[in-house]
Amino acid sequence: MTDAAGRIVLTDTDYARAEQMLAPYRDRLLPQAVVVPHWSDDGARFRYRSGAYHVLVDPVAGTRRDAFDHERLAAALSQASGHAVVADDLPLASVEFDVPGRDPDVLRFSAFDTRWEWSDRAGTCTPVENGPPVGVGEIASPDRAWVAFRREGNVWVRSRDGEREFALTGDAEPHWDYGGFPEAATKVKLPLLGIESPLVAAWSPDSTRLITHRIDQRGLPEQVLVEAAPPGGGRPVTHRVRYPMPGDAAQATLTWHVLDVRTGQNIPASAAPEVLVSPYALDRRWWSGQKGNAVHLLHQSRDGRTLELRRLDPDTGATTTLITESDRTRVDPSPYLHVPPVVRILDSGEILWWSQRDGWGHLYRYSAEGEQLGQVTAGQWLVRRILRVDEDLGRVWFLACGLNEDPYLRQICRVDLDGGGFVRITDDDLDHDAVAPPRGNYLVDRASTVALPPRTRVLGDDGRVLVELEAPDATALEAAGWSPPERFRTTAADGHTPIYGLLWRPLGFDPARRYPVIDHAYPGPNIHRASPGFCDLFTGEPEALAALGFAVVALDGRGTPVRSKAFLDHSYGDLGMTAALDDHVAAIRELGRRHPWLDTGRVGITGHSGGGFFTARAMLTRPEFYSVGVSQAGPHDFSIYLPFWVEQHHGELTEENRATLINTLHAGNLRGKLLLIDGELDDNVLPHQSMRLVDALIDADADIDMLIVPGVEHTFHGRYHYVTRRTWDYLVRHLHGTEPPAYRLAPFPAMPEWAVHPS
Repeated sequence: MTDAAGRIVLTDTDYARAEQMLAPYRDRLLPQAVVVPHWSDDGARFRYRSGAYHVLVDPVAGTRRDAFDHERLAAALSQASGHAVVADDLPLASVEFDVPGRDPDVLRFSAFDTRWEWSDRAGTCTPVENGPPVGVGEIASPDRAWVAFRREGNVWVRSRDGEREFALTGDAEPHWDYGGFPEAATKVKLPLLGIESPLVAAWSPDSTRLITHRIDQRGLPEQVLVEAAPPGGGRPVTHRVRYPMPGDAAQATLTWHVLDVRTGQNIPASAAPEVLVSPYALDRRWWSGQKGNAVHLLHQSRDGRTLELRRLDPDTGATTTLITESDRTRVDPSPYLHVPPVVRILDSGEILWWSQRDGWGHLYRYSAEGEQLGQVTAGQWLVRRILRVDEDLGRVWFLACGLNEDPYLRQICRVDLDGGGFVRITDDDLDHDAVAPPRGNYLVDRASTVALPPRTRVLGDDGRVLVELEAPDATALEAAGWSPPERFRTTAADGHTPIYGLLWRPLGFDPARRYPVIDHAYPGPNIHRASPGFCDLFTGEPEALAALGFAVVALDGRGTPVRSKAFLDHSYGDLGMTAALDDHVAAIRELGRRHPWLDTGRVGITGHSGGGFFTARAMLTRPEFYSVGVSQAGPHDFSIYLPFWVEQHHGELTEENRATLINTLHAGNLRGKLLLIDGELDDNVLPHQSMRLVDALIDADADIDMLIVPGVEHTFHGRYHYVTRRTWDYLVRHLHGTEPPAYRLAPFPAMPEWAVHPS
């Protein structure tokens, strides 16, 4: 409704409707939105959750059916446990199918603090004492005979029956231990998420050895976080985190180790310790050969401009460099920072290698010894992901971007390993988020648009439909107030580069009204913000703001990935994102010319982490355009942030370019309303970042609002509902110009699987 001045006034009902747009609640309105397959050991079948039900798919047989009798299991579990259980809300945790030594119809699961075994054929549900289940941060061997885990910095294994347990390493020291993470961004965060000491390692295919690492953080500088209100009360608690910064000589280093369960041997790699450039480097290793004849490792230089593929002999530790690639800017093994490398070691030993050396992301074929045999894919488009390789046929299936008018749409393609026979398996205007099992000759295709929920099918090698899985519609979501965004194309601030984004119309849209605009921002360079598909990392947040009467824009400006290398490199040397910010302003102004109902005189902006930096940067350097901002967990001075971020994405840090990375230098420009929100225990973006900005704003005699959330880390886990509501209130109060309602958001339920692990 509106007040006498025509301003939007929101009620409890409006906030409750917006709450239902958020990812944890949206999943209830669209429970079949994303199929997340869990493959059988041989890849021949897979299971997934469809709402409350577990589904079993056999692509060869062309069947889709319930994985077990949910009604019978509910009745049997109710009787055996003494707890009332219903079929459409089974409390199954740590579900284990394909139990070794048991019939295929048997599954094990945890419920009511007990481990249970269910036989679908016999209809029996009985408690089992066959060893503890695989815990959070533990890793089961492929044959499921062993579970590997960390204890006091060493790597241990136990048999699945719990009868045997022993250490594979015994010489861990404080800050020089095995299988863990660097302290920066993890030491405080992981325990707050309920993950105490996860192991990062990989089993060999024959379940006899592990590849892991040892990190040396001795001598690194510490940063201190203070927990003002510890759960047990008493004095504040200090948390010390080893946290080097850009340009520091002292950095964490790692060595690779092969641990043999049979002999207890610890075989270190012969290569010298390497600088641990980021946590993402820890899983850039994989076993090759059916039994694990070798380990292949990716090594990236500290500045990110050289990438090497190395082969490690697990018997001796000898290391051989196979491929070396260098460039004037960062050399990446994949289109995204946080996804697995687009590299595949074939059974023959040959290597499929992803590179942007020709200006796009393409596949190259190398011999087992690192001799280039040819370029497999080529053109003004890029390979996003390798799906599967058939060495007998000499073919590779993959996802590609750039084949459509919208360069972000993913399509399934196939090509021969010699570079011939290129075929588009899909050729439409849908975004194909396909996946494939480690073994198996089929694909699971999840095809969608921003308006159409994913239609999921199993496809054969030629694109033939083997099984129809899910085809949900958005009726329930629309009934709750959702409407799809508009996918738009506009021109960057340079006047010629096409850029793409999304525009959400406000709930109850009236073209005769004028609506304030919110820029829901994340500027890159590691991810792109505006997906052409139905779900992405940010799904639900802009929809909720639209439900509060705002027009919402998300945009991918220059300097973001999955376009050309030149498009991405706009952010190299410009980590302050000047080009991207110019693009955001130009795009919103252009949208205002297209749509008179957009009030580009009232523009707000909000974002988290890199988006938090971008929010403050927008408020401080474009104050004539942005009038309201909410910056969550923003690294406002990149020169004191994690080293790899600056050194690899910006380049060498000098006195001349340092200023471009620091928001505090622009504090005197603030004109609008800015709210800074930080977690007290954020060991990724230290809360000192915002305190420095506040200090500079006080020096400039500028007004600033700030919220420090006690006891939470970078993602505000456990209190994100409060942060969300405070963000909404601030934007409503200062963009609508009206007081928000007294409505309070409830703590969020668990995030759906697709939101926790977006593709």
